[in-house]
Amino acid sequence: MSPIVITQLATGISVLAGAVFIKSVMDQKPMAGQFPRCPTCNGTGRVTCFCSRWSDGDVGCRRCSGSGRAACSNCGGSGTGRPLPAQITVQPPNRPY
Repeated sequence: MSPIVITQLATGISVLAGAVFIKSVMDQKPMAGQFPRCPTCNGTGRVTCFCSRWSDGDVGCRRCSGSGRAACSNCGGSGTGRPLPAQITVQPPNRPY
């Protein structure tokens, strides 16, 4: 085998090993972070726009900019669940003296 073939073979094996490593890391901890995928858009951040349901078959409006896919209203287009901005206050129990 010539040195060029050996170099190409080594490069291909290292790329494959890197891909397997990245896949194993992604399976353990997805990129979505601490929030789960949005159940409405399945993590894409986009949903079918209302304009694609029109009877004339024409697709395109301001909401989707003509693509037929609008930002998900459930996750705001992020693709992940997001916490509700709520503040909880806890008061100590009343104890009779």
